[in-house]
Amino acid sequence: MDLKIWKFYYMNRTIIILLSFVFLINSNVFTAQPTTSAKTAIIVDYDSGEVIYSLEPDMSIYPASMTKIMTSIVAFDLLKSGKLSFDDKIIISEKAWRLSQSGYSSMFIMVNDEVSVEDLLKGIIIASGNDACVALAEGIAGTEENFADMMNEKAEEIGMIDTNFTNSSGINDPDNYSTVRDIATMSIYLIKNYPDLYKLYAEKEFTWNRTGGDPITQGNRNGLLYKNIGADGIKTGYLAVEKYSLASTIQRDTRRLISVGSGFTTKSLRTSESIKLLNWGFRSTDTFQVSKKNLTNFKLKTWLGRSETVNGITKEDVFITLNKKDSRNFKVILEYSGPIKAPIKKDQEIGIIKIYNKDEVIKNVKIYSSENVKKLNFIKSVFNSINYMIWGDA
Repeated sequence: MDLKIWKFYYMNRTIIILLSFVFLINSNVFTAQPTTSAKTAIIVDYDSGEVIYSLEPDMSIYPASMTKIMTSIVAFDLLKSGKLSFDDKIIISEKAWRLSQSGYSSMFIMVNDEVSVEDLLKGIIIASGNDACVALAEGIAGTEENFADMMNEKAEEIGMIDTNFTNSSGINDPDNYSTVRDIATMSIYLIKNYPDLYKLYAEKEFTWNRTGGDPITQGNRNGLLYKNIGADGIKTGYLAVEKYSLASTIQRDTRRLISVGSGFTTKSLRTSESIKLLNWGFRSTDTFQVSKKNLTNFKLKTWLGRSETVNGITKEDVFITLNKKDSRNFKVILEYSGPIKAPIKKDQEIGIIKIYNKDEVIKNVKIYSSENVKKLNFIKSVFNSINYMIWGDA
């Protein structure tokens, strides 16, 4: 959909205007739901944030190695702020080393090794090394417990309301829990806020030149990366108590979907059913952009202003996700009280967009002035007022 500048004419009252673009869409309940063997699953549109499929999305789960997404987010924050560098070296503790000897997924680091932050992050993201998680956590926060506090602070900040982290790797702990909804929220945050660093999640293998042995090359456990379907992440997980889990994403053209599932009984089902869910999402739904952040999409007429109109913007990108099958009229309406009396200040709220499906409002978005509009001088104000009383808004 091409965005246009909309010009509106009105009387001095509350104005309700149907914008001239109408989408043919379905209801907001997405029909013909897919089936999955997962205990809990969700599909979310990356841009709109719309949940287009869910199965027990708020069921508490053990996130297993999907925990490592938050471990990387905490490190990425420090890298962005300059408080941490890829080249920084971290000395490996005995606690971190022991995880490499305990049958867990490992990077195979050794006690007293000095390992770069870059290698540890690759060991976490690509090789899913629990030992690398502990080493990075200790290097950043002193102890893994302190690092878990940082993880929980970040989780609260980004709106993960049903999550608690007690460790950096996701090894089994009853108090290390989350939901597929929260993990989807975390995944979207990861991709949006660290687009360059996120590219690590698409790498298919990592070679660690370990101390005292030959280099070890390990492949990424995310089976979607090997399918040539537009997948570039995110993270697998496994615990005996939870079975197999996966946070995954596919981008096709400009659209991206996120899927999170947990409780798959096998690795192969984890891969095949995640692909099935994402394919269903692309096949059954579309996402459209209604407004671009800070782009002048609306011109509203002023009253006694030095400019006859004021430019209106939204302060966020506005997307809607629609079902393809059950076609109905989808309406976008601008509502405001006008004409808008000057002076008008930049960032002043001047109206609202109401997005309807049938007769139900499914989204409200505020419109703000993108500029200052000064009031006319006294003589011109009097002249315009008399002219309006005689001729109206001609």
